[in-house]
This record gives sequence, structure tokens and C-alpha cells, in this order.
Amino acid sequence: MRQFSSAMPGPAVPLAPHRTTSRREPGDGRHVPIAVCADFAAVALPTALALATAGHAHPVRHALVITAVWMLAGLATRRCPPWTWGEGASVGPVVRDWLLLLGVLAVLGAVPGTGALPAATPAALLPSLAATVVCRKVIHRHLMAVRRHARALRRVLVIGEAPAVDAVVEQLAERTDHEYVVVGACVVGDGEVESGVPVAARLRAGPPLAPDEDAGPVTGAAETLGADLVFAAAGRHMSGHRLRRLSWAVHDRGCPLMVLPGIVEVARRRVRLTSAAGLTLLHIAPPARRGLPAVLKAVTDRVGALLLLVLLAPLFALLALVVRTGSAGPVIYRQTRVGRGGAPFPMWKFRTMVVDADRMKHDLAAANEHDGHMFKLRRDPRVTPVGRFLRRSSLDELPQLVNVLLGHMSLVGPRPPLPEEVAGYDPVEMRRLSVKPGLTGLWQVSGRSDLSWQETVSLDLRYVDNWSWAWDISVMARTVRAVLDGRGAY
Repeated sequence: MRQFSSAMPGPAVPLAPHRTTSRREPGDGRHVPIAVCADFAAVALPTALALATAGHAHPVRHALVITAVWMLAGLATRRCPPWTWGEGASVGPVVRDWLLLLGVLAVLGAVPGTGALPAATPAALLPSLAATVVCRKVIHRHLMAVRRHARALRRVLVIGEAPAVDAVVEQLAERTDHEYVVVGACVVGDGEVESGVPVAARLRAGPPLAPDEDAGPVTGAAETLGADLVFAAAGRHMSGHRLRRLSWAVHDRGCPLMVLPGIVEVARRRVRLTSAAGLTLLHIAPPARRGLPAVLKAVTDRVGALLLLVLLAPLFALLALVVRTGSAGPVIYRQTRVGRGGAPFPMWKFRTMVVDADRMKHDLAAANEHDGHMFKLRRDPRVTPVGRFLRRSSLDELPQLVNVLLGHMSLVGPRPPLPEEVAGYDPVEMRRLSVKPGLTGLWQVSGRSDLSWQETVSLDLRYVDNWSWAWDISVMARTVRAVLDGRGAY
């Protein structure tokens, strides 16, 4: 969330009081040498030790060669550029480079005269994988922390029509996991900017009368506001040729320009840049629905559910005993939910409410504390004492592993809705049903019932459009922390 500067005339509307527009402090750049040094040490030291222990003739020399291959792989695949640290610190690029390193070493070992490496070398390289992943995660968390305190930010000047400027400001203000803070805008046309961002200049709505007509106001605004980055929102009056001339002026000042195409919530891995006949094109890959990713997800769901059911069998027995002795009624509660494509299925949970809870729901409808289709009460009188503990610890959801095993649900996905909730969905909300509902998901690891309905739908749609197997593994790992924390579970 950001608070806009009032360096230019006009009132500034603070969207987030804890964010300021102080000059950018060093933050991103210094992480690169730290990551490079960590990469170097993580490969060089254990490899040299392994080679020396195996009695290799030249352990240090070979360790340096292996380290050089690792560093060159990172350079070639752009593993450590500054802009990647704030994007979630994905493990995928690290694993890819590590496998590339093993492949290169296997090829080098087959070349006559180079000398075969000891069999223990791949095992010695495991610390490089772990250390690099840990380093990226630590850097990512540090960046998120300093950005929440308005540090390591980039001051942005937005150029576009008033509605586009408001849309950009609103989108950036919703989250704090990025480095951009808007300090002003150059508005195309006479439209009113409602977001409160200071309007530093006005540009003609029609074609410029002179080729450099936009250059003076934009560069002057950037200089006055101290902006170190310009966002240009494409629109009806911001044509390709106009953007091109504007980029000349901005780049001559030494300021980067980023063009916003208007698409939102699309993962970077789905976007590919290409060109044709002088046009710059963004190719957006469709969400993964079939092929190897879908097969891998299905296998992970079934195998994972089966293993967890076997391992947690003693806990199931204990919880069943606790529920049965805690209150009168069955141990398992069966409820109809809606799955992928709108297909209903029976979902099972450990019972957490009194037996006639469904009949009491109508009487409590006026007390609903949720702003959307879901029914939630922080102090629901229907919940039993044992049920309150099961809900806070999320243990009541464990029987849904059977649903996962039967193919009704996935380990990770959107929350499974009730039929009466789905009846009130609009076309956008219906897209939540494009994938199987999940035992856990972004909703569960991001606040659960404390989230508004709009936030819940936004998280679910982000997952539906951008899911990947690696993201599923990350969500499952975050679920453990969310369960222990218990925030939003009631």
C-alpha cells in the first residue's frame, strides 16, 4: 500500500499511511553480490572438500572449474538479476541451473584427458542447491520487510488517461510485495484523477502538434518529482508512435520506461515477448489444464492423499474418539459441495457443530459477518467446544483427503463452495469452478475467513489462471505455518 507525495499542487489522498515516498534507498542492488558470493562459496567449498577426501589429484583446481561452470550457468540463465528478488524467489531456476551443472560435468568427465570426477561429486553439490534456495528466500523476505517500511522503493511517474492512471494506482496500492510507489502522473486529456495522485502535467488528448510536444512536460515532471521510472499506460490517445517518441525523451534523460499493456494477474512465466512487422507482441500462454502438468498434479494428489491417510490413521482414530465423546451426533459430517465444472460431490469433515446446525443457519443469517456469499460467524453458537479446537487447528478438514483420493478434490485449489453460494455467483466468480477445489489453497494461507469476498475471489482467480506444480508445493509448505498460526480460522 502506498501514500502519495504532495510535492505537486493539489491534495494527496493517502491510500496507505505507513507508506511514504522517500527517495529510494539501496536495497535491491546489494543483494546481487551477496547472492553471487553465496553461490560461489556453496559450490567451491564442499566440492573441494569432497575431491580432497576422495584423493583427487587437483581438488582445488577442479573445484574452481566446477564453480565457474555454476556461475556461468547462472549468468547465462539470468538467475540473479535484481528484479527477480521481489518476485517470490522461485526455486525452479535454481533447480534448473543445478541440473544443468550436473549435465555439463557429466559431459566434461567423458572428454579424454580431463579425468573422471569422483562419484561423490553430485552429493557434494547438494549444498549448493540448498544454500542458493535459502539465500533467495532470505533475500526475498528481507525485501518484503523493508518495502513494508517504505524502503528500497522506486518512485514512479504514471502517464496515461485519467481512468488508466486511477487503475494503475489502485492496483499498485492493493499490495506491498513490489518496489513501486507512485509520486505523480502526467494525464492525457482533461479527465479527473480520482485516486489522489498529484497531476504533474496535462498532455493533449489528440495527436501532438509537434513531435516533441510531450517530451518537455514529462521530463520536467520526472525531474521535479524525482521519479526514477516512468509507467506509460497504453490507451486510445497513447498510440505506438507517440509512445516511441516519448521513450526517446525519457531514455535521453536516463530514466527507464515501462509500458503497461493493461492485463492483470498473469504470471510472468506465461508471457513471452515477440515481434512481427515492427509490432511488439505479448504472447500469453493459456492456463495449464492438460498435458504433463495436469498429469503431475493428479499423481501428486492421489499419491499424497494415500500416503497422508496411511500416516495419519492413528490421528484419525483419536480425533474420531474426541468428537464422539465431545457431543452427541455422528463423527463425520457430510455436506454437498460444488466441484470443477459445477458438478456436486459429497464432502466429508469431522463434525464441529451440533447436530441441528443446518436448521439453525437460517435464524443466524442476519448475523453473518462475511461480506460475500460465504456464511461466517466468529462466535458461531452452533460450534461445539471440541469443534472450535478442530476448526482453529484445521484438523476438521482431514477427512477431505478421501475426497482427494476419489478425485472430487485436489490437495491445492480454491475453497469448495456450497450450492447456494454458487447460485449467486456472477460470471467472474464462476471461473473459480474451472479447476478442482482444494484441501488447501491461497485462501487458506492468506488469512482465510479474515479476507473479504473480493480478496478471496482475487486469490482464487490468480490460482486458477496461473497454477503450477511448483506453486502447489509452495502452498502446501505454507499451509503448515498457516495451520500453526490459526489466523482467520473460525
